[in-house]
Amino acid sequence: MSRQFLPEWHRQWGILLAWPHEETDWLDNLAEAQACYIELAHAITRFEHVLIICLSEGHQVAIRSALGGRGVDLTRVHFETMQYDDTWARDFGFITVFEQGKPLLLDFKFNAWGGKFESSADDQINQNLFARALFKHNTFEVQPWVLEGGSIETDGLGTLLTTEYCLLNPNRNPDLSRSDIEAKLGAALGVERILWLSRGSLEGDDTDAHIDTLARFVDEQTIVYMRCSDVTDSHFDELQAMESELQLMRQPNGQPYRLVPIDMPVMIESDGRRLGASYVNFLLLNGAVLLPVYGDAEADEQAIEAMSKACPDRAIVPINCRALIEQNGSLHCITMQIPEEVASRES
Repeated sequence: MSRQFLPEWHRQWGILLAWPHEETDWLDNLAEAQACYIELAHAITRFEHVLIICLSEGHQVAIRSALGGRGVDLTRVHFETMQYDDTWARDFGFITVFEQGKPLLLDFKFNAWGGKFESSADDQINQNLFARALFKHNTFEVQPWVLEGGSIETDGLGTLLTTEYCLLNPNRNPDLSRSDIEAKLGAALGVERILWLSRGSLEGDDTDAHIDTLARFVDEQTIVYMRCSDVTDSHFDELQAMESELQLMRQPNGQPYRLVPIDMPVMIESDGRRLGASYVNFLLLNGAVLLPVYGDAEADEQAIEAMSKACPDRAIVPINCRALIEQNGSLHCITMQIPEEVASRES
């Protein structure tokens, strides 16, 4: 491979966050969302750095104060000030590949999951970041087609896992065929084979079935996936069919993947609508997994046990993400990892 798409378990410098504020969709539950972000930043800084995008110097001061009050290690917290529409860093954040042993930061077009929301400022975030001291020593590349980080998973060995519902949706790249998209993924990311899921989706999901809510690599041989065991649940048929597809998939060496299921959360509703809660929307850190939980003690504990089985060498750190799913996303959706080689040591 001339390029290597880095897996999430590649050694990280830190995690990118965009802090919720009154001009985002978080306005109706801003205090709860910010409390979740504070807990998330506290957890991240136990293991690595966090880079926070904020609106202004005053906004930065307020965030720093809130983090300090929680006991966050502020020496591991970094800020960049710029305009942004919303906070879904997984999908507007740059995607890192290695080319000839050096990081290459890819800036894909972001259109807010098919034009569902305003995204012009979010689509400029990477170009703004690339000009800042933390990143400007890197090589960058603009990819003028739509791709969101939450829609793709890799084993780091040239395999990409994704969904047809999302990548083949005409609201992203209407002029590209399946073969066109496969070719572009190969050229941009260096992937040599693509595993397509044709089934699997969640109610309350704006992303058109992002893979990071459904099935995730945690190492080269292991996929953690969402399972529905309740035959009365509206997700049962789709997730059973997805499970069958995963069982038929093979590693590059021809062996089946080690599959670790996590039963989906008990149904959570708000104002009469079902929220897209997923335990699979976890984040891998250096030596840890941040696992979204939703306030159901029994279901949350079962998810923690499953993740401990999948990642026995990592600390499992639960983060209550009930506030996040009010806006149809969760923990992985609001984060993007920054590989160790990318951040400047002088910043």
